[in-house]
Amino acid sequence: MASLFSKLAQFANTPKGRRVISQATEKAQQLAKDPKTRAKIDDARRRFQGGHGR
Repeated sequence: MASLFSKLAQFANTPKGRRVISQATEKAQQLAKDPKTRAKIDDARRRFQGGHGR
């Protein structure tokens, strides 16, 4: 029986898998450019680092 990682790797090599990965990458890039999302990330980073921003 194939492992979960093997199954994911096989899926990623199919045309549908490549399309899904491409769409997810595009969506992530859009979210990363959004000022509201960046503010949330920066806030979480500050809280995680204990308020010691760089």
